[in-house]
Amino acid sequence: MQQLQQNNHPKRLKLIGDRAFYKKVLLIAVPIMLQNGITNFVNMLDNIMVGQVGTEQMSGVSIANQLTLVFNMAVFGAVAGAGILGAQFFGSKNNDGLRHTMRFKILCGVILTLLAALILIPFGGTLIEAFLHQGESHGDLAATLTYGRNYLLIMLIGMLPSALSQVYSSTLRETGQTIVPMISGIVAVLVDLVFNYILIFGKFGAPALGVEGAAIATVLSRFVELAIIVVWTHQHTEQLPFIKDLYRSLHVPARLVKQLLRVATPLFFNELLWSLALAFLAQCYSMLGLDVIAAENIANTLSNVTNVVFASLGGSVGIIVGQLLGAGELEKAREEDNQLIAFSMFCSVITGILLILIAPLFPQLYNTAPEIQHIAMRFIQIQGLSAPLLGFINASYFTLRSGGKTIITFFFDSMFLWVCTIPAVTIMVRFTSLPVVLVFLIDHSLDLIKCAIGFVLVKKGVWLQNLTGEQGGNQNGSESCAD
Repeated sequence: MQQLQQNNHPKRLKLIGDRAFYKKVLLIAVPIMLQNGITNFVNMLDNIMVGQVGTEQMSGVSIANQLTLVFNMAVFGAVAGAGILGAQFFGSKNNDGLRHTMRFKILCGVILTLLAALILIPFGGTLIEAFLHQGESHGDLAATLTYGRNYLLIMLIGMLPSALSQVYSSTLRETGQTIVPMISGIVAVLVDLVFNYILIFGKFGAPALGVEGAAIATVLSRFVELAIIVVWTHQHTEQLPFIKDLYRSLHVPARLVKQLLRVATPLFFNELLWSLALAFLAQCYSMLGLDVIAAENIANTLSNVTNVVFASLGGSVGIIVGQLLGAGELEKAREEDNQLIAFSMFCSVITGILLILIAPLFPQLYNTAPEIQHIAMRFIQIQGLSAPLLGFINASYFTLRSGGKTIITFFFDSMFLWVCTIPAVTIMVRFTSLPVVLVFLIDHSLDLIKCAIGFVLVKKGVWLQNLTGEQGGNQNGSESCAD
């Protein structure tokens, strides 16, 4: 019996870490979780406030946010792709490489902001119109278009500070500095919440601006967040030596640019196509009417709050495993990755149960029709059931990404939506009379296929590689990154 216990003990440790492991994970994940959780919680309150004004206002804002999501995810893909090397440069103590990587992120953020403005200023209204279909609802399509367009034009002002905040926050997290991005995010969302209340409803003598007030409050919060994180970062150059001389020039060595593009480009297109796929799916569901747009907005607002748990743990996978790979500790990276995936699954089950319990109550907070509240309740219940699947998929995705397997993550993530999910939903919406709740259930059930693919890829260990080619100890940068 004693021999059996000895044989089983190592297997148990593959999925369950020790106290030091969970302390390390939580030190990284909890600040990210708190920041994202508070952000999404305040976004939920904002959404409820707009929902109190009316269904058309809520739907217009929801559609506009689908478009701004494409920009946000494109920026995220660019900075996160570069961050794969950033985490590994930090793990190998290569300050020059990390500095050049941050410059690359800044350039990407500026370029993507300009592209977004060139597209959304002249064509934003046309894109919003693509989501407007009467269906069986009786909403005012013209009013919804006006609200969405006005909201979108104001939100454009906050895109550059939002992009730069992502650059600074992601870089600090790659170095294990998670507290400051958390604080700046918390202050920003509090500013957003306060000014939303003042400007949406016209409190304390301010005009009641409705959706325009919500957009102004959000833009203001973006500038506040950027100011806090930039000032702190540049005041701590001894603690963050890579930040020294960051803006002396925006030069990035050609050899490193090629390496960054090789790693980051698939991830950038993955996030871009993923967000476009979500927008396309929302457009498919919108064919069934404004009621479905409103219900999906309500459901997604709540699930975004609970999903920060496994999303933050996924980010921890990228940071922890990326640093271990950069330090050349491949076996330890595999062991801790297994434990991170198991922990993420456990947390996802808990959040899924919470979603199911809250589902009957949350839609009642909105000033909208009972039919919309009922559809939203069913959507939330389905999201609760699928939460464990998303937890595993998210952890698998970040595992593959930490080892630079961005081509694989491209097919695993966004291409799966375009090849499998979108055709299925399009066929069900356009060529069948299936109830929307059943369509939503089948849509989320397709993630079972994705889980099976992720399990195989992670188990095979295709992601176990050191991209920097260094074993640590380089303070000033290797030739490939300093030339």
